[in-house]
Amino acid sequence: MSAAVKSVDVSIMGREFRVACPEEEERALLESVAYLDKKMHEIRDAGKVIGIERIAIMAALNIAHELFAVRLPGGFDIGELKRRIANMQAQIEEAMSDQDELF
Repeated sequence: MSAAVKSVDVSIMGREFRVACPEEEERALLESVAYLDKKMHEIRDAGKVIGIERIAIMAALNIAHELFAVRLPGGFDIGELKRRIANMQAQIEEAMSDQDELF
């Protein structure tokens, strides 16, 4: 039998979202929302990234980096992954700063 799905209202960076999730996963969802909201506020408060979309992208990259750091098998070169992610972050920031000049 499938689990009951419910709608949960959450707030991220002051924006309200309704998310569907199985009842037994609601607590994990709320913890994930709190973590994402915290990360996005940290990035915004650092003042280096402006705009909700940019903040969300940087938060996603940081969280993905954290995930890879704890989930990869021992033989994987974590240092290389960190360098690649740092390079991607720099490229994203550069590309986004160029867009500021468009407006």
